[in-house]
Amino acid sequence: MSINSSIGSVIAAAKEMNCAVSENEPLSKYTTFKIGGPASAMVTVTDAASLSKLYALCSELSVPCFILGNGSNLLVSDDGYNGVVFRLDGGFKEIVNIDERTVKCGSALSLARLCKYALDHSLSGLEFAWGIPGTVGGAVFMNAGAYGGEMKDVVERASFVAPDGTVGTKTAKQLELSYRHSIFADTPGIITSVTVMLRHGDREIIRGKMEDFMDRRRTKQPLEYPSAGSVFKRPEGHFAGGLIEECGLKGKQIGGAQVSEKHAGFIINKGGATCSDVLSLVEFIQETVLREKGVSLECEIRRV
Repeated sequence: MSINSSIGSVIAAAKEMNCAVSENEPLSKYTTFKIGGPASAMVTVTDAASLSKLYALCSELSVPCFILGNGSNLLVSDDGYNGVVFRLDGGFKEIVNIDERTVKCGSALSLARLCKYALDHSLSGLEFAWGIPGTVGGAVFMNAGAYGGEMKDVVERASFVAPDGTVGTKTAKQLELSYRHSIFADTPGIITSVTVMLRHGDREIIRGKMEDFMDRRRTKQPLEYPSAGSVFKRPEGHFAGGLIEECGLKGKQIGGAQVSEKHAGFIINKGGATCSDVLSLVEFIQETVLREKGVSLECEIRRV
């Protein structure tokens, strides 16, 4: 069976499950970079049973697939994606208290909503995540962090669907959370829910920390332009943005992609940037920093 026929079989199965399906959907509409060609099919799934069946079918038919959250850490090819993109909705955005300090939420819930929920319930531990523009699942996938905090500080466990459709749960230790990494970066699987353990705190102190972190973001980061956040991982003993700035690369532009003049750790879409523009600029930055500083920069952005 050809790849197109296999994708067609997944589309047919998704429609039978009453999942919303969109074919040849431009991914630039769903990424914070505003870059990316069309996906063969975009399927919106609202329950775990349907996700398990469709994920297993993709595996069985060798159909490429991936989960698209808020698209805040993705650089999608200009040619698009010849496969199935899953978007999670419905029950995957629910949030409930397990007890006074423990919160369970669907992986498609935005970090912003989880942080607001914690604030409303006077729970501390997630202040660092206020302003990170991703979903909870995406944040666990890459162990998102900022201002001295990261997801591994609060995650207790995560449930997931394996490629064969079976469901499972991994404890915090089994998730192997480290700097911008989790076990799901190496082992296929779709995170479906996340349980976090927080601590009681004073609501106004929590609010103050959240506002402080947000003010820092607005002041230092180019939030007014499309981007995918920090482009490079922090090299040991250095800051990527500082190295790039020291090399005189602030404002360096290739096509529509530019090294931000506000924060050199960001590449922004100044208008009409393509995936090719961004990749060319990334390569130029890496070569320059290696030559002038002797430091290899590793990309943090996930390429699709």
